[in-house]
Amino acid sequence: MLVDFNTLPEEARVWIYQANRSFTDEEIAEIESKLDTFIENWTAHGGDLHSGYLIKYKRFIVIGLNQSLNAATGCSIDASVHFIQQLEKAYNVDLMDKMNVSYKQGEYIAYKSLADFKKMAKDRAVSKNTIVFNNLVTNIAEFNENWEVPASESWHSRFLN
Repeated sequence: MLVDFNTLPEEARVWIYQANRSFTDEEIAEIESKLDTFIENWTAHGGDLHSGYLIKYKRFIVIGLNQSLNAATGCSIDASVHFIQQLEKAYNVDLMDKMNVSYKQGEYIAYKSLADFKKMAKDRAVSKNTIVFNNLVTNIAEFNENWEVPASESWHSRFLN
């Protein structure tokens, strides 16, 4: 069952998929329509999953699930991964690669491989104050507090001097 993402409780589970490029406004409208349909029909053992989504910075798809009502099962998680893979094919975009880093350069969102990010840190092209996106957060409370943080407060800190 599709609900407003902002009404999900703080303990709701989140999955964050970062794109290797920005989506166009037209693509976002199409993706939102596809997400509406997917989430309306997303179930676990026949029970509705109360979930919502956000698309942030034209680049991140964030899906939230209130697991206190119905928890995601292996099959429902597989269905969501399959849905994301369909989006990857439809829009020729990478959403599943967790070994890439997104960070802010002013208002621009940059996307680099982990190896390139490490090199930039070594060359001091990024610093402990660079705002990074910690896509390892697991619930809405963490998403709100620790998703968009200085690199010094994220797992990215291990690469900075």
